[in-house]
Amino acid sequence: MAFAVIMPRQGQSVESCIITAWNKKVGDSVKVGDVLFSYETDKSAFEEEATVEGTLLAVFHEEGDDVPCLENVCVIGEAGEDISAFTAASAAPAGDAPAAAPEKDETPKAAEPAQSAPAAAVSSGSSEGAISPRARALAAKTGADISRAVATGPEGRIIERDIQKALDQGFLAGQAPVSAAAPAPAAAACVCADGPEYDEEALPNIRKVIAKAMHGSISSMAQLTMNSSFDATAILAYRAQVKACAEKMGLENITLNDIVLYAVSRVLLRYRDINANFVDDKMRYFRHANIGVAVDTDRGLLVPTLMHADTLSLNEISAEAKTLIAEAKSGSINPDKLTGGSFTVTNLGSLGVESFTPINNPPQTAILGVCSITRRIKTGADGKDVSYPAMGLSLTVDHRVIDGSPAARFLKEVCDGLEHFDLLLAK
Repeated sequence: MAFAVIMPRQGQSVESCIITAWNKKVGDSVKVGDVLFSYETDKSAFEEEATVEGTLLAVFHEEGDDVPCLENVCVIGEAGEDISAFTAASAAPAGDAPAAAPEKDETPKAAEPAQSAPAAAVSSGSSEGAISPRARALAAKTGADISRAVATGPEGRIIERDIQKALDQGFLAGQAPVSAAAPAPAAAACVCADGPEYDEEALPNIRKVIAKAMHGSISSMAQLTMNSSFDATAILAYRAQVKACAEKMGLENITLNDIVLYAVSRVLLRYRDINANFVDDKMRYFRHANIGVAVDTDRGLLVPTLMHADTLSLNEISAEAKTLIAEAKSGSINPDKLTGGSFTVTNLGSLGVESFTPINNPPQTAILGVCSITRRIKTGADGKDVSYPAMGLSLTVDHRVIDGSPAARFLKEVCDGLEHFDLLLAK
């Protein structure tokens, strides 16, 4: 019996996934455990393994297609088996709107010319009726001219990327088509003796998501950054002590970043506006410190969430953070673990950065940047100048909802807690 392979839903927050590569083609034999195709969400990458044996009879989506979750992707069965039922289901998946009907005020006479005179840019077999809901929603939102979109989806259906391409080409509803006699000039590539001057590659999906989020953060928030530092002597001594007896005591290899996360989790709940999300002119105040941990991965910046960090010990924070970081770097983290944050900590200290301006992670209202340790001079108890290790912290807040004074008090309290870490542990 034929078996349909659907696009899995990797987390409740995921609506669709992009197929990145096919490992099998139609007609290939398939065994249980064979990787059929790889796919990615906006943050994670996965592989889909076969759960049945047989022959790959049909493929409904190609590499690069943005496929709604739970929609049929391919069919496995016996050679020659009838799969027409799956083909029909793929052409009109659950949740897709039926072919567009004429509007109530539209007469048959007005509709006929549009059907008899297809736009030159529309591919053969496509029509405005054969369009996915996501593509139609994007067109409605942006004003893209659906008739100028080239359908690349299954069964000649216009999908979201087709609308985006039409937008990139400047095809807007009501806009006169560009004359074929006067094409837009193409960018000339500078060619040197040993080949092209540069290589041009499309941005990967995750980088597009990061770019959109960062631009949205800067353009929608009044961001204020303040910098401070503290004497890191106490936390350096504590870390050295833990490292010396970690194996004997069964402790994690606690890092300086773990110590900062612990201090933030103990201070955060006293500042409601900082431990919050600003959503549609409403404040969402969190009852626990759900701290996002910024992770540099091969695919881009990911921010998994350390949930209820205020209820965890330092050792538990260290263990949980390491697990989240490993999953993020592997590229297979569940997307649900990348949501729900109330505050974010990002660390560039290991790269020697002494101060920077972290960009807020919407809809969070604040983010803390951890900087490197530098040597500074201060006056000791005996009145003489002494050298000490100073660690910098950079706090960015959404100035629309957080004033400078409470932000400064929060930053000072975090610095004080780290400078006197033994007292913070005693609380």
